[in-house]
Amino acid sequence: MTTPTQKGTLFLVPTPLDFGCDTQAPITDVLPQETLRVAASVSHWITENAKSTRAFLKRVDAHVPLTKTIQDNAITELPREVHKKGDHTGEFDAKPMLKAALAGHDIGLVSEAGMPAVADPGSSVVRAAHELGIRVVPLVGPVSLLLAIAASGLNGQNFAFVGYLPQDSAARTQRMRELENLAAKHGQTQLFIETPYRNQALWDALVNGLQGHTRLARASGLTLASMQVHCKTVQAWRSAGKALLSGEPTVFLIGQ
Repeated sequence: MTTPTQKGTLFLVPTPLDFGCDTQAPITDVLPQETLRVAASVSHWITENAKSTRAFLKRVDAHVPLTKTIQDNAITELPREVHKKGDHTGEFDAKPMLKAALAGHDIGLVSEAGMPAVADPGSSVVRAAHELGIRVVPLVGPVSLLLAIAASGLNGQNFAFVGYLPQDSAARTQRMRELENLAAKHGQTQLFIETPYRNQALWDALVNGLQGHTRLARASGLTLASMQVHCKTVQAWRSAGKALLSGEPTVFLIGQ
């Protein structure tokens, strides 16, 4: 009589928040030893981008030797349509991506920066793991949204992440005002992000389009030496003059 193969574990592996930045924080400053140890032991990966995952594994290997060489790690990318449309609605079936876990191998789910499946693709993989009876273990590491809200001084008891605002100017203005109304009516802090090279355009639209008494915050370069977190009323931002934003990843927040 054969013994059923014990299923592997799906580890949610956070990565440093410095992806795409000119400088990098020492990985040991942002990821604890246990997270590095587990990442070094895993040799099957599901990721946004295989290239960035190999770069991450190289950084891990400098502190905790990998169980297998980077070349021998099996890295599977999520489909491109998942990146564009997201995978939190249940339309994408990720079960086939977890065959290695069903065969007894641990799998690491990883994004380019931060915690996978939070403001990043990956929720379909986690959902599939639960449906297949695969153990899911989130590891400790930086989550930009939580760092931003903690440092903003805005309501951390009631908040919502709303992704990206529209690029079209009229649609963006309408969405900004909807979020402003939610913050005012319910006291719910609204968090959103933008592609770094569009940071300045979004910031200018926020400062010019929101009501003066609304509180507006931005958190850039989180965990980096260049980190900046500022929160003021919109009127105070206007009085301070035009602020130039860096091209670093930034979280924007609207609140009371």
